[in-house]
Formats: sequence, structure tokens, C-alpha cells
Amino acid sequence: MKNILVDYIPFEVSPQQIRESFEKSGKLVVSGVLQRADAINQNKRKYPKKILMREAKKYADTFVRERRALGELDHPDSSVVNLSNASHNIVEMHWNGNDLVGMIEVLCDRPGVRGTPAGNILKALFDNNIKLGISSRGIGSVKPLYEEDEEDVVEVQDDFELVSFDFISNPSTQGAFMNRLHESKNINTKQQIYNSIENIIMDIITTKI
Repeated sequence: MKNILVDYIPFEVSPQQIRESFEKSGKLVVSGVLQRADAINQNKRKYPKKILMREAKKYADTFVRERRALGELDHPDSSVVNLSNASHNIVEMHWNGNDLVGMIEVLCDRPGVRGTPAGNILKALFDNNIKLGISSRGIGSVKPLYEEDEEDVVEVQDDFELVSFDFISNPSTQGAFMNRLHESKNINTKQQIYNSIENIIMDIITTKI
């Protein structure tokens, strides 16, 4: 049975990267790891490289090439990309070892071009150095990786189909972006991040009105 499969990779953008991107191209284009093959992530899920390479090629040959590799800011449990929540577009993908790396154009305001609401929020989060994650979204099935698996580690199967890559605030993969602090400090850090995100969104909404 196919299910929605989502997995997260940390994705950080510095104010310097934002400034350099606008100076170079007039756009906000950032790069980072989109997905990792042959590694067990914090969801206890493994993506075989053969399958991920196949899906990445299909995605690049259609959606990326045709400039419609859109993603959302926070994703729903759906296999359809909601255009009203589109925040970015992937313009290039390539492999670096087992890492699938992508170039991402943020759909924010720039001279002569109006950005999407979600794209402007995403830029504001980057401007304020908010740590986000990039999340692959797809549909497919999984099965236990080991016959006697006490840790419920599963492997993505050949029926997997890649849908999109979305920016999210909840990490859940190898090398999750949160520093491994004591539990009480970690909870406080998460709350501060959520509060910062809320404040930024409210500032943008208030400004637009």
C-alpha cells in the first residue's frame, strides 16, 4: 500500500548568501542537500540510491526542465502541490556522492517581479537566520530493512514516486539541524524558533495590509 512519505534534511542560508545571490543574479537562489541515499534517517527510513536516482532524474527531466519544480512552505499530507502556497522552485539538481544537491530559487519580491506570499515569508525566515529543513515529499510503500528488526527500520520500495521538496520547521533526519542540547534546553530552543517564525509571519502580514 502506498503512503505519503516525507523526510527532512537541514537547510541553512546565511544573510551573506542572500546578499551575494541578489548581487550576482538579481534573484534569491540558494543551494543545499535535498535528500540523502543509502542512509537511515531519524524516521528510521532508508532510500536506496538506485530508486532515488531514478526519481531524481524523472523529476529533473520533467519538472525542473519545464520550470515547474515548485515546493511549498510547510507541506500538507497530500501528493499534490498547492500552488497558492508555493514558495520556491528548484532550478537544478545533481549528485555529490550519496547526497542529492539542489539549486533553489525563492519566489520572493525583487525589482520588477512580485513574489508569492509564501516565498516572501521564506525569504524573511532566511533573513532572520531561522533554521529550517528541506523535506522530500513522495508516495510509495516501505518494508522492514532487516528480517528481525527491533528498531522498525524500513526501506523505501521500488514503487516510490517523488512529488516535491518543501521547506519546513520540523527536522527529522540524519544530522538534524537542532544542536543536541540537554532536553530542557532543546525544548526552549524549539519554542523560541516557533515564536520567531510566528512574529515574522505577523510582521509580513501587517506590512502587506
